[in-house]
Order: sequence, then C-alpha cells, then structure tokens
Amino acid sequence: MDAETGSIEGGCPFTGGNVDMRALFGRTNRDWWPDALQLDILTQGGKNADPYGDDFDYAEAFNAVDYAGLKADLTALMTDSQSWWPADYGHYGPFFIRMAWHAAGTYRTGDGRGGASSGQQRFAPLNSWPDNGNLDKARRLLWPIKQKYGKNISWADLFILTGNVAIESMGGPVFGFGGGRKDVYEPETVYWGTEELWVDQGVETRIIPDEGKALENPLAAIQMGLIYVNPEGPGGNPHDAEGMARDMRETFARMAMNDEETVALTAGGHAFGKCHGAKPADTFGKAPEGESLHTMGFGWLTDPEEIGKGHITTSGIEGAWTPNPTQWGNDYFRLLFKYDYELVESPAGAKQWTPINPDPEDMAPDARDPSKKVPTIMTTADMALKRDPEYRKISERFRDDQAALDDAFARAWFKLTHRDMGPKARYLGPEVPEETLIWQDPVPAGSKPSDGDVSAFKAKVLDSGLSVRELVKAAWASASTYRNSDHRGGANGARVRVAPQKDWAVNDPEELSNVLAKLDELRGNLSMADAIVLAGAAAIEKAAKDGGFDVSVDVTTGRGDATEEHTDAASFEPLEPYADAFRNYLKTKASVKTEDMMVDKANLLGLSIPEMTALVGGMRALGAVSKHAKHGNDIGVLTDRPGVLSNDFFVNLLHMGTLWEVVDESGDEEFVGKDRESGEERWHATRTDLVFGSNSQLRAIAEVFAENGGEKRFIETFVSAWVKVMDADRFDLAG
Repeated sequence: MDAETGSIEGGCPFTGGNVDMRALFGRTNRDWWPDALQLDILTQGGKNADPYGDDFDYAEAFNAVDYAGLKADLTALMTDSQSWWPADYGHYGPFFIRMAWHAAGTYRTGDGRGGASSGQQRFAPLNSWPDNGNLDKARRLLWPIKQKYGKNISWADLFILTGNVAIESMGGPVFGFGGGRKDVYEPETVYWGTEELWVDQGVETRIIPDEGKALENPLAAIQMGLIYVNPEGPGGNPHDAEGMARDMRETFARMAMNDEETVALTAGGHAFGKCHGAKPADTFGKAPEGESLHTMGFGWLTDPEEIGKGHITTSGIEGAWTPNPTQWGNDYFRLLFKYDYELVESPAGAKQWTPINPDPEDMAPDARDPSKKVPTIMTTADMALKRDPEYRKISERFRDDQAALDDAFARAWFKLTHRDMGPKARYLGPEVPEETLIWQDPVPAGSKPSDGDVSAFKAKVLDSGLSVRELVKAAWASASTYRNSDHRGGANGARVRVAPQKDWAVNDPEELSNVLAKLDELRGNLSMADAIVLAGAAAIEKAAKDGGFDVSVDVTTGRGDATEEHTDAASFEPLEPYADAFRNYLKTKASVKTEDMMVDKANLLGLSIPEMTALVGGMRALGAVSKHAKHGNDIGVLTDRPGVLSNDFFVNLLHMGTLWEVVDESGDEEFVGKDRESGEERWHATRTDLVFGSNSQLRAIAEVFAENGGEKRFIETFVSAWVKVMDADRFDLAG
C-alpha cells in the first residue's frame, strides 16, 4: 500500500482500514432507511421483479424507437421550463448533464460495479445520496418522455442520451451514443463503503496520508455519498492543494480516467450551469427515500415560492463557473487563469473561491433574473487544475487550443458514459461511433469452424498428453475473468495469452504457457480463443465419460484472438483474482472471509447458488486447483480419482465418518479431515470447501448432489454452469 498516493498494488480488493463483514456488502438500504417498505420477500425463490418478464428483448425494442423523434423531444424539453422546478437560465441542459454524469460516475474499475448501465440512480441508496441532491427533479422532468416512448427506451439509456442532447443543445461536442442499457427494477447490492454517516454529516475522508490511510479497494469516491471528491477540499479543507490534486487523481483513476481525461471532464462539465448553495442544508427536507409518503418520491423539499426564486441547495456551493452557463466555450479556463481567487463562504456556509475584482463582462447572469450580474466561482477541485503542476500543463494547453479541448472532452464524456457498457458489440443505435477505442477491449472478428474441424481438434487434444486437469484450468483461466458488472474479461480474445493475464499467479503461468503452446500447435484453423475453450470442453466430456456419463459440453465457437495491440494491459490488472474459490486459490489471508469473496466472484460471473456449488465441486473432482494456492496442489480435491467428473467432493465432504480440525498455523484457512474411529488423516480442505457443509443453505444444495441418484443432477448442473461461464462474453453473437 502506498500511503502517499492511496493506491493499493496487488492487494486484496476488499482490504483497507478496519474492514468488517460489511467489506463486501456495506450498509444496506435497510440500515439507512429502516422504515422504508421492504419488498425483497417478494423476490425470494427466484421470482423476477422485472415487469417485462424474462422474454423481453430490449435490443429489439430499442432498435424500433423513433430515434429522431426522441431526440427532438429531448431538445424541446431543454428550454421548456416548468413552474414547479424552473430551469436555471431558462435551460435544463446543465441539470441533465449532471444527472447523466452522476448516473455514470459511480463506475469503478476495482470490481466493475456502479455506472449507468442499469438505471440504478432511480433506487436507493443512489437516489438519496447527498451528491445526487435534487436529481429526483431531473428524473421527473423526463417522465413524460419516458412515458411516451415506453419500453423502447430504458431509463438507463435515457439518462445518458439526455446528457448528450443537453451538450449538443448548448453547442458542445459529442463523440457519439450507444444504447443497450437494460433497466433493472430493484436496487443492486453494491459495496459503497462501511461508514455510518454521509458526507454532509461529517463522515471522515477515505484518504489520510499522515495516518497511513489509503482509499480502500474497490471504492473510488473519497467520502460516503459522493460521486468523486469533496469539492471544498480533502475533508472540507480548501487550503490542502496537494491533497485536493491527490484525491482527484486517485478517484478519477479508479474510474478509468487519466490526467488529461480528468481535466477535460472537469472543465467541460463546469462550462455549463451552476452550483446551488442558497441556504443552509438543514432548512430543506429529507432525501427522497426518507421523506413522507405524500411527497411521492420527492426529496430535499422547500417552500415552492423559494424554489421559484432559485433558493435551493445541493452541494452548498453557490454560483456559476462562467459568464455563459448555457453555452459551450473556453470561458472556464480563460477565467481560471485570468484572475487571482479569494476564499469565501456561500450562503449555505460552503467554502468556495471567487475572482478578485472581476471585469463586468466576466460576471455571470443571475439564474432567475438575467438582468442581474453575480460573481463567478471556482471550487477547490477546480483550483487544483491551476495549482497542481501536471494538471496545470494540461489546462494551459486546453486554454490555448479549443479544438484539443473539444476533442478531449467529447471522448472523455463518451468514455465516462459508456465505460461500463462492455464490448462495442453491445452498443445499439444510429450514433455508435465507427472508431473502436482501446478501452472497449476490442476483439477481431473470428470465424466459425466446421463441426468436423471441432471434432478433429478435440480428438487431437485428448491424445496430446495434456491432462484433464491442465485443460480445464486453462479454459477456466481464460473465461472466468468475465465480470457481468461491466462486461469485461471472458474467453473471447484469448487474452490469457498476453500480459498481464499470462503472468497471474492464480493461472500457474509455467503450466499455462505449456498448455497454450501445445494447443497452438494443434489448433489448425481454429482461433486460440476457441481452441482453449474447446479443449476444456473435450476434457470435461472425457472426465464425465470416465465416470460413466455421456455428456456434450456445447460451448459456442467463432471467437476471435486479441493481441497486445488490442489490449490495454494496465486496465486489466483489476481483473486479477485475489481469491478464486473455484480453483481453491487465495493469495494471502485477508480481512474478508474467503467464502465471502467466493460469493462475490460468483455474482460477477452471473451464477446461481446451485451453479456456484456445482462448479466448485466439479473443479475439485477434476483436480483443477491452482498450484500457487496458499495451501498446496491437491487440497480440497476430496476424491481418490481426480480427473473424473464425479460427485465425490460432496459425498466425502458430508461423510459422517470424518471429523474436521483446524490446521493451527493456517489461521482458520486450512483444515484436516480425520477418520473418527482411527484418527487417520483422510483429507485436507479450505474454508471454501467446508462452507458447503457448514452453511445450511449451501449444505442443502450439496446434499442434493451427494445423495443417491444425485450425481446425474450434479453433472447436468456443472456442465450447464460451465458453458454459461465459457460463453458469458459472447456479445458478438447478438442478433
């Protein structure tokens, strides 16, 4: 851990500070709002909360939308000011940019969670975050348009498209738009932090170098309830210039942005609109999730007459950044460097900066009365673009080169709003850019081999001398990087052949290299991506047959091969598993229970409880555990016939003749199973093995697989789950 930068290199993605059981789940909506109506009982037993049902094809619906009409309606909305929430400067554009930005800006690279891809801003806790103050009104302003276009445009897509239209309507540059974000209809379980207070309630900042406190992975925001950083400064300190730049650099990096993108986004976003801090925050109502029933989901309420006068508070900072808040241009940088700034307090008591002796033409119009002029402002975060040497170089270049700023902002905004969409193959609509960007993890198109080529290859693989164990491990190493949070990773592209994946300890690099070399020798016209997955399928079919079952592992083919040129190696580092229970791998003991990390991994793979259980048991039976696991090569296998696909793991785990004891030096990570009668050591196992016998819900599944007649059900579940993981990233097959 680097206390100066707050970065954690190669560490547990859930470790940092005093982490407890909330290190995977954090505070839940029930913790924050215990009186809110709880509906989760109605989704028990796999019941679907989606009113459109499982058969709804959103891609088909989106492709049928009147796209030009939708954009025209959004453009008209920008200047259709409503009395119940009047538009600043007569234009809602800046408001909708903030809505889109905050919908997308929760994305973090550590686990791929957050972001705009499922419309989570509609639900708690995001709908009630302090940093999302008054965005409930933006969503209500959009409701008539959502109602009109119905199923043809999701809320998730509408948020981002509205932000794009807002930029265009004010003359700003837009790189493109890709639809395809399908809504969900319940809050997603995402770890937002362990803190018990919001940022506006005095919660401590997450980086304190003097105390050796770094920003905990996988978090990206600096304080609970923020999207990025505290605009008043680290912990509200406007004089900590170095800390402000550090916080910005760290949090934006964890959201996949480099320095240039950070500067472009900050300046481009702040070219529009204003901050709101007309009155102290305690004069306003509660956040939406905690408000009274009759407010109908609105929050942060105040007197309607006060709203009409512009007397609202969001961040607490008050004022516009530029004299032209609804027009794209370079006034932001021009003013930032033209003036010296002094520290003042807003009417709400927030710390902000105003130019000293500004020229009249550099004053901003009042949001409600254009005949009045008021000083422009900068936040402490804005001042970092001038104070920090590296940010300053970029800012001065953008100040002097409008075209460079235009291009940088358009590209950074596109990345911000599409980073969690995954491969370009998922993008829909007429405004998808032709250019393919490196952060989209491009994979060249593959070609589908014939059935004869597949059969011949499988036969050669099984006659190659490579073991079932080796082939299964290689296929799993290739495919199991997939994350359904941001749709990154997976077997398509065979990036397991290139850095950094080929060198990950969990993949047993030396063994992997030998396997890949042999497959490359045998594959003929097949892509390496197909060869790796098909070799794993062939191994499983053989392992099942050796156990008396004929199965067909019907993985798809037609994958392409990515090269180093297609791969931003640094961006793949967060995908490296700290723990992989399926291979019984744990780098070192962590403050989070190993079995909790197993559940998290299964969630990112999109697995059900039975699928997770079957895969763990099957991988053990096949001997597909990592050599580099902390506990050794064969721990947790629990079978006398490794390499045979059997239910032995469950049968032996649940055998009543075995007594399990902790191996003292393991720190409760390793266990030995002894015969109850003789005391003879029989098995060695880890936490992620024994949890399938100790946890009542997992044991119930394990018992099904272990009972007489359960082996067939186990094998069917294992094969189905295996194919699901292997094919999880086949978005190139859409349509």
